Amino acid sequence: MTGRPNKHTESGMTLFAVMAIMAVFAIALLAVAPTVQQDIQREKELEAIARGEEVAEAIRQYVIFYRGAKLPNSMDDLLKGLPQGSHQRMILRASAAIDPLSEDGKWRLIKADVSTIGPFARRVQNFNGGALPGNTNPVFDRWSGMVTNSLNTELSSDDEADDFDVVTDNQPFIGVASQDKGKSVIAYYGIENHSKWVFTPLFRGTGTVGAIRPNQLRVQVSGQDGPRIQPQ
Repeated sequence: MTGRPNKHTESGMTLFAVMAIMAVFAIALLAVAPTVQQDIQREKELEAIARGEEVAEAIRQYVIFYRGAKLPNSMDDLLKGLPQGSHQRMILRASAAIDPLSEDGKWRLIKADVSTIGPFARRVQNFNGGALPGNTNPVFDRWSGMVTNSLNTELSSDDEADDFDVVTDNQPFIGVASQDKGKSVIAYYGIENHSKWVFTPLFRGTGTVGAIRPNQLRVQVSGQDGPRIQPQ
């Protein structure tokens, strides 16, 4: 006659079963963790691109309003808006003035010179099949023309130093970029590095890569006009 298992044996078997279930659950969590992290990173990058495009549009409106006589000197210039009668016309949301990828939330201001905008222009040119798109308004030609000349004579590659100066205020700028130097999940103009995504109103004219409105960004996942967002 077989005796019944004692309470200690039953408790041991129950504990073993619980541990086995927990181990399986932990393995499952480890398996999905990279995917979850990648999804979170992708959403963060999509938001950064959307905000960056809003800043680029605000710069475009600012420069056209002043007929190219001056560039914004800080994000506050864009946040203040533009005179319209007795009121100010808002051209940038406060949330778009914050870079979700940078630790301090501040956009890096991109000067309108060859050393800062040139490498990005080269990448746009390469992404666009060798042709650098024009501008949506001739007021921007003074800056893009300078860059175009350098692409043909001075700038031999799209290499850009990673030890760039971080300027976030008190500098005339034609675009913004993130301070974060991390590798991206999304490719913007074929670029897979956060700090090398430059959001500027330049190079948005005719060509394979055309202008795009910020609210179109989330559906621009392949092909079509505008800065292409390519999920990896």
